[in-house]
Amino acid sequence: MSLALSDASDAELATLALAGRQEAYRALLARHREPVFRLVRATTGNPDEALDVTQEVFVAAFAALARYDASRPFGAWVRRIALNKCRDWARRRRVRAFFTRAAPLDDARFVSDDAVPSDVQVSDRTELARVSAEIALLPARLRDVLLLRTVDNVTQAEAAAILDITEKTVETRLYRARAKLREVLGG
Repeated sequence: MSLALSDASDAELATLALAGRQEAYRALLARHREPVFRLVRATTGNPDEALDVTQEVFVAAFAALARYDASRPFGAWVRRIALNKCRDWARRRRVRAFFTRAAPLDDARFVSDDAVPSDVQVSDRTELARVSAEIALLPARLRDVLLLRTVDNVTQAEAAAILDITEKTVETRLYRARAKLREVLGG
């Protein structure tokens, strides 16, 4: 294949990468880094953690590149990996939180308080935090659809492909996620 990498399809880039062309990996990363980061940031709610998780996503994706089905969209495949990495991150976070809370009271002075003082927060940041917290509490099947459709701005068909469900299921879950948020947020 002697085509310019910018003109190559994702499937062609994957083939080139598997053949040892490092620039093909860089081209895939350049194409998909931002949408994956947006999805991860929306899921984790923390830009610093999102950078780390995004890096984990691409390390895992490139390590599994031989299992990529070139007949399906690469973007959907890598977003699915991203959602799985976000679930892993959430599990690790819950474990860390458990051990932090389980520390003896004498050690409490060594546990940092990551909460931003309320007098520093402005009302829109408070509302954003409230909405983000409620989104995080949604069941994964509803949260994933909501984030893909509203934050990552993928189409219903793309969300269905990423999550390996039907478009009607995407529509139903999105409706339920929005209804649940309206219910808990009082809107």
